[in-house]
Amino acid sequence: MVRVLVVDDDATVADVVVAYLERAGLSAERAVDGLDALAAATTRPPDAVVLDLMLPGLDGIEVCRRLRADRPGLPILMLTARGEEEDRIAGLEVGADDYVTKPFSPRELTLRVQSVLRRAGALAPHPAGPGSAPPEPPSGTLRDGDLELDVAAHRVLRRGAELPVTAREFDLLAWFLAHPGQVHDRETLLREVWGWEFGDRSTVTVHVRRLREKVEADPSRPVRLVTVFGVGYRWDTGSTA
Repeated sequence: MVRVLVVDDDATVADVVVAYLERAGLSAERAVDGLDALAAATTRPPDAVVLDLMLPGLDGIEVCRRLRADRPGLPILMLTARGEEEDRIAGLEVGADDYVTKPFSPRELTLRVQSVLRRAGALAPHPAGPGSAPPEPPSGTLRDGDLELDVAAHRVLRRGAELPVTAREFDLLAWFLAHPGQVHDRETLLREVWGWEFGDRSTVTVHVRRLREKVEADPSRPVRLVTVFGVGYRWDTGSTA
């Protein structure tokens, strides 16, 4: 059974999240703080993590950073009472795939968890309602120069070495490789990659920045994943990074 680790020191919130996840057919385990979460993730590796930002002792940002360093592809959804943009960006910068702000809808949270699990290959694809899950990525292998993206294996290689990409970074790269030379604004990317009709556009900005750090020789001067100012982003195929 697919396992989700729920990390929140608020017992009421954690119990509600666990109940909804289990009702959706997932196995859910609770951790009460950051150290407890890291221990649980080591002894019983989860398929996804729902992580509160504000935790006693080791906060969610540091927990996310450590989890991501150990398992680059682990889906992590940040659950936070902090609605400020800088807090959301901080979570995305250290590797969170998604975030939900408290107060939240348990049903929406469950759909978001199922979405990141499907994108990571832990759940079978399932046709869902609008906004609940993004479209499936193209099948087969996508290549551009020294980059190779294997959809079935959920693996990215650069010059033969595997890149430690997150589930969302994988989806974003797959989209760009499948649509080279086309400009996509952030709203389109939110809809086509995240499956969101509405959302914070800074989510795209942060993920593009993180992806550039892995596929560009000089992320500050990108030649593959370029910005078309005032419009969006474009993948220039055949460019040498």
